Amino acid sequence: MSRSPATSSRPWAAWWSAAGLLAAVVLGYAHSLSSPFLFDDLGAVVHNPTIRRLGSWDVLRPPADGSTTTGRPLVNLSFALDHALGGLQPWVFHAGNLAIHGAATLVLFGLVRRTLLLPALAPRHGLRSRRTAFFAALLWAVHPLQTESVTCIAQRTESLCGLLYLFTLYAYLRAAGPCACVPERSPGPGEPVDGRAARRVARAWSAMAFGACLAGMATKEVMVTAPLLVFLFDRTFLAGSFTGAWRARRGPLLALAATWLLLAFLVAGGGGSRGVAAGFGHGVSSWHYLLTQSEALVRYLRLSLWPHPLVLDYGRSLIRSPLEVWWQGGLVLALLGGTLWALFRRPLVGFLGAWFFLWLAPSSSFVPLVTQTIAEHRMYLALVPIVLGFVLAAGRLGDPLSRWLLGGAAVALLAGTVLRAAFPASARAHNNLAQALQEAGRGAEADRAFARAVATDPDYASARYNWGVALLAAGRLADAVTQLQAAVRLAPGHADAHLNLGTALTRLQRPAEAIPHFEASLRLAPAADAHYNLSVAFLDLDRLEDATRHLRQALELQPGLPEAHYQLGRIAERAGNPAAAAPHYLAALRLAPEHLGAHRRLGLLLARQGDLDGAAGHFRALVRLQPADADAHANLGNTLLLQGRVREAIAGYEEALRLRPEDPRARENLRLAREALR
Repeated sequence: MSRSPATSSRPWAAWWSAAGLLAAVVLGYAHSLSSPFLFDDLGAVVHNPTIRRLGSWDVLRPPADGSTTTGRPLVNLSFALDHALGGLQPWVFHAGNLAIHGAATLVLFGLVRRTLLLPALAPRHGLRSRRTAFFAALLWAVHPLQTESVTCIAQRTESLCGLLYLFTLYAYLRAAGPCACVPERSPGPGEPVDGRAARRVARAWSAMAFGACLAGMATKEVMVTAPLLVFLFDRTFLAGSFTGAWRARRGPLLALAATWLLLAFLVAGGGGSRGVAAGFGHGVSSWHYLLTQSEALVRYLRLSLWPHPLVLDYGRSLIRSPLEVWWQGGLVLALLGGTLWALFRRPLVGFLGAWFFLWLAPSSSFVPLVTQTIAEHRMYLALVPIVLGFVLAAGRLGDPLSRWLLGGAAVALLAGTVLRAAFPASARAHNNLAQALQEAGRGAEADRAFARAVATDPDYASARYNWGVALLAAGRLADAVTQLQAAVRLAPGHADAHLNLGTALTRLQRPAEAIPHFEASLRLAPAADAHYNLSVAFLDLDRLEDATRHLRQALELQPGLPEAHYQLGRIAERAGNPAAAAPHYLAALRLAPEHLGAHRRLGLLLARQGDLDGAAGHFRALVRLQPADADAHANLGNTLLLQGRVREAIAGYEEALRLRPEDPRARENLRLAREALR
């Protein structure tokens, strides 16, 4: 008896294919096991207290601060499991990412293979289904564009969501009925088909599809499109129409749609649209973000075909005029139109186009993601239709040409992924190493690594920026200005580079030069810290009205900013209005009870107003917080002397003189206090 295309004459072929795929994943990304925590890993793992509470419900309540795990309890739980296994050993978390990517690769292999064996596709693709699925999964798994999603621990959000997205499709396909399955063998003549058993299996797969979709909603917001893509999958490959899909599988489709309720709950619980990281009202217009995504989508497509150069951080730059991206926007619109046309005339091609746009829609359309306007990790699952389209097109060339083409592409991509990590002359690698060394407190080594990054690629804006920030933190202001000036020259749209350059210039007493950079930062990404730092520059130039305006704008964006209240108090004092200053100092202390400046200024104000008890309380707080502050001891001594507490005043003056022996006023006040005891 002849076998159908759905039946493999080599039952172990699929297992060997799966083993080969896993081997390629390990070979491509094993280097990440030795990588430290970097960038967003610090907030997601190192500084995340909830992952240390695996036995508590807190593990499902990640910090609601707009960071990587906000509103994503399943990701937080996965990090907690890693922490329970190995503490804060980075290799454990990297191994988790590697396992997730490997699992996603296998699910993709199974999904493509079974889809090509469906009646709608089997006549053309059934005989090559395993080979097509193998090469599609292989090229997707080892593509250099996947590096960030696999090797950056925090990007588990992307890879885990991708795995659950794929498994939702796979389980739905398995649940659709015997036509969607690949039997180990065809039923023999006269063999009964157990309908009840088939229905039980279908219900089990439907439940798994629902569970995967629900879990995906707790992993990342991009999962919102999964029920839509499943419905389109059914229409394209199973039922042949939306009406037929709805009639045949209304229950499973409604169950998948119901998972949106969990996503809505999690988004609302995280502050709506991930707090400060995404959404409207953060100073980024939807129109400007949409224009920027025209450039981003074309860049993603180019990197899919030629993955160089890859950039870890594109910053927060925005396109503000359609004229800047006229051809990119036209290309995207043409691709969208072509996708809609193909959905009806060439369903397979149309489905691949719809997959690309649906996966990217939540992050790359009109809802601003203000922390990163372009990010390569967003292509994690959007790469699938591109790779699959390439493999299907190559298959039309026939053997052996298609085998050589696909094999060569796989080797090239795998080599690119491995060499990008191992090649020592990589500016990005040196930059990443420098970041890790800086975080570990090994500043001198970090400085040398930054220097190597800049020497390798003088036009690498990220290395210039990161080095400048490190130099600024170390107090090497002139060197910081040099690197940050290079960063803004190379990346004029890098808001943080402008902000830090302005800060360095202000600290060098060059406020007039700093102001244009603060203003540029505000144009690019309005933020409270930029308003605050601009106000400090205006204060240095005695432009009190401008300073006041920006301090108030800073407080509108971030009401809990103690330094803004403190500076408003200082401005009120400089304007001769101490009564208006005191409330600002009190507000600063409510927000930051250990604010030294607010304690000092409020203590002096209260002393002048005759409230000696209140003044003494603030000076005592200063002495407690900063025992080596000679002025605090002297001011406390003055207050105690006025209260008639002479012996305590003498102790305060003596401590002030011990810290600063040359202080003539403290010495004179000590003499007067001692005379008062006679």
